[in-house]
Amino acid sequence: MGRNTFKKPIKSSREQKKSKFNPFAFIEQKLDMRSIVGENVPIKLVLPLLYASFLAMFYIWSNYKAENTIRKIDRLQQEVEDLRADVTTLEAEYMYASKQSEVAKKIQPLGIIEIEEPPQKLILEK
Repeated sequence: MGRNTFKKPIKSSREQKKSKFNPFAFIEQKLDMRSIVGENVPIKLVLPLLYASFLAMFYIWSNYKAENTIRKIDRLQQEVEDLRADVTTLEAEYMYASKQSEVAKKIQPLGIIEIEEPPQKLILEK
């Protein structure tokens, strides 16, 4: 009997892996992680764990920044409400102070008196 053989040769698994870009394999080639973590730790898991820890740190940082922004917005909204109340108070005081009777009281010490009779209308004859 003859040997069983394939009609087309099968590509080795190394050739198939080379066709796809694997960032973890690239980083593993550039950085020798075995000297850092030792021989007992599976090297294939180190880089994905570093990546996951980076994502976790980024998530924590962005959450921290979002909470700070929310606190700042709340503080500014409170300040705007206080300023709005101050403006309303100042407008009311201004409206009260600009009344004719209040103006007359303020100018009385200067010797200016309020006219009691209405102004007269002048008619020009041609």
